[in-house]
Amino acid sequence: MIQFLLNRELRSERALDPNTTVLQYLREYRGKTGTKEGCASGDCGACTVVVGELVGDRLRYRTLNSCLTFVSALHGKQLISVEDLKDQGRLHSVQQAMVDCHGSQCGFCTPGFVMSLFALQKNAGAVNEYDPHQAHEALAGNLCRCTGYRPILEAAEQACCAKQPDQFDAREAETIAQLKAIAPREMAELSDGEKRCLSPLTVAELAEFYAANPDARLLAGGTDLALEVTQFHRELPVMIHVGQITEMKQVQIADRHIEIGAAAPLTDCYAALATEYPDFGELLQRFASLQIRNQGTLGGNIGNASPIGDSPPLLIALGAEVVLRKGASSRTLPLEDYFIDYKVTARQPGEFIEKVRVPRATPDRLFRAYKVSKRLDDDISAVCAAFDLQITDGVVADARVAFGGMAAIPKRAAACEATLNGAPWNQQTVEAACDALAEDFTPLTDFRASREYRLLVAQNLLRKCFLEQQAPKTETRVTAYV
Repeated sequence: MIQFLLNRELRSERALDPNTTVLQYLREYRGKTGTKEGCASGDCGACTVVVGELVGDRLRYRTLNSCLTFVSALHGKQLISVEDLKDQGRLHSVQQAMVDCHGSQCGFCTPGFVMSLFALQKNAGAVNEYDPHQAHEALAGNLCRCTGYRPILEAAEQACCAKQPDQFDAREAETIAQLKAIAPREMAELSDGEKRCLSPLTVAELAEFYAANPDARLLAGGTDLALEVTQFHRELPVMIHVGQITEMKQVQIADRHIEIGAAAPLTDCYAALATEYPDFGELLQRFASLQIRNQGTLGGNIGNASPIGDSPPLLIALGAEVVLRKGASSRTLPLEDYFIDYKVTARQPGEFIEKVRVPRATPDRLFRAYKVSKRLDDDISAVCAAFDLQITDGVVADARVAFGGMAAIPKRAAACEATLNGAPWNQQTVEAACDALAEDFTPLTDFRASREYRLLVAQNLLRKCFLEQQAPKTETRVTAYV
């Protein structure tokens, strides 16, 4: 059984297909049709909902794509949809702002925008505090096909600057008490009699059940796994939801590395990674949308073994490691050795990624990362490049260069590194290293880019890294995109 709050109503679900998404649940089971399906792939934001959860004794609100969220992920949380905002016949202030600023045109995408604005307002600071960058980030995952962004941004400004207490503020203490009462205390299970999803609370429980059921699918954020249901119409007979395991959601900074639990949402990884590596933080802000980052995990981005995942090239260049767990045994593996072939990894049956260890930054190394994509926001990369260089007295003492989108797996550029190592850090060396990239990679042509384009872009990104390092430190850097 799982329990959660549907706004203020306690819901206990015992017999429900665990393949049911939150979008389906709202529309088909609860008759709440305000939440729309636009793409069923987490790209348009029409299905955006807000989830409230306890962080200590406080309530935190985050947006999610309901089309990519299975109902089991709601266990112990509060689900808020667009129907819940209106109170006693009056529109919520974010809804009123959309009306006042003429932010709704055809209206299909409007509920998603409203929910993103609601979360933006809730997470904003004091009254009259409006951050345009924060507003753009909050709304980047919502697509308006009527080209109504200007009035919607005006609505965001009005909603934040005219922020007033609402019914959620008035009932905050009551909501916190309700969530504490239903906080998970034992492993939960959701099953319709044929398919099942278990939610363990500890790494030990996960290890035991997964070792006994190695064919089960691990569910963290589900932003990739859910596509098998929504896009390919497959059934997932057994899932193990790891989102309730506190140990795997922690981000800890040690003396020499950052330790990130495999179930930590990307949003929670941002501060630690951006502080150590600003380029990593900049790339994370372009990782899909805020809705996806609130749900997707670093462990999942590694585990799905996509050759165009945004984080693996950066992590490989930095020398990151993964801690793999099977039963009571653990082993640590350099991330570059985790990927073997397209969608093939070194993970054994019943083994899972428990945590990721990222070395901390040191002042003697230069780290640069670039993502090239067709859109700046909410898009998959055509090429992703990462350079971690130690340059001593004008000579490259150590080079780690990694790319995504250039091969069947994210991988290091061995020939390029060999050309750089021990050579002067100058234009001639860089050009030789660019030529060496043709030895390292024979990229594919697909709908994102041709093989010739990918190779030229990879070479140009190395040139860009060199030119930026030569430029005055006051010069503003611009992340690459198409």
